[in-house]
Amino acid sequence: MKITKRFNRVIKPLKPINTSTSDSKPHTIKPKPNLNPKSKTKPRTLKQSNLYPKPTFILEKAPILGPDFYQIDALDLAPRLLGKYLKRDDVVLQITEVEAYRSNDSACHGRVGVTPRTAPLFGPGGHAYVYLCYGMHNMLNVVADKQGIGSAVLIRSCAPVTGLETIKQRRGQDTEKPVLLTGPGKVGQALGITTDWSNQPLFTPGGLELLDGPEVTEIVVGPRVGIDYALPEHVAALWRFAIAGSPWISAPKNTLSPP
Repeated sequence: MKITKRFNRVIKPLKPINTSTSDSKPHTIKPKPNLNPKSKTKPRTLKQSNLYPKPTFILEKAPILGPDFYQIDALDLAPRLLGKYLKRDDVVLQITEVEAYRSNDSACHGRVGVTPRTAPLFGPGGHAYVYLCYGMHNMLNVVADKQGIGSAVLIRSCAPVTGLETIKQRRGQDTEKPVLLTGPGKVGQALGITTDWSNQPLFTPGGLELLDGPEVTEIVVGPRVGIDYALPEHVAALWRFAIAGSPWISAPKNTLSPP
């Protein structure tokens, strides 16, 4: 499946919502997964150095993605964010797992319209939408599409590239295993962000930046996590995307498969 091919939608897109009037959560090349079911190698025998991504370019030269990159449907933006880099101070993370949340999606915070909490979600693509989950987890979303649409991509998991000691300190966990960053709350904690970062542009140098990264050619997809409250068709929608073969993917993994 080519990156430019759109995934099947369960509903038609809505027109932009008027932000002046009205809470929100918010390709692929045909995959040939690198998973060998007959392999005798067990995850616990991997050396720590093998758990980390190996950038194919120098991070200092990685360009910040401009505003135009985000002006597309969340369902198209989601897989394109895989492999890209999030940078804040000395911490750089590579995005390994995401979920798309669209404007006409009963699992998206945008379903309730514009509120003080969801206002950033209805802003222009390329900004952060950070909300608090269970009163303790800061969840980072990348706003997609044009102003007024109300859609975003949740960053579910990442792999550490630089700033490992800072990540450990912020997470309060002395480990180099995937448990360090496999979960959206863990990503927010590793980056040291709070809801104060909501509505911050991701293309402005010096803050929370989203950098270009290597193209991901093999992915797996599956239903999103923890949205049992949504309509059945949205619960079943395969709008969760991850890098195939990466250990830096949150649970459950058994619901993910090649598209």
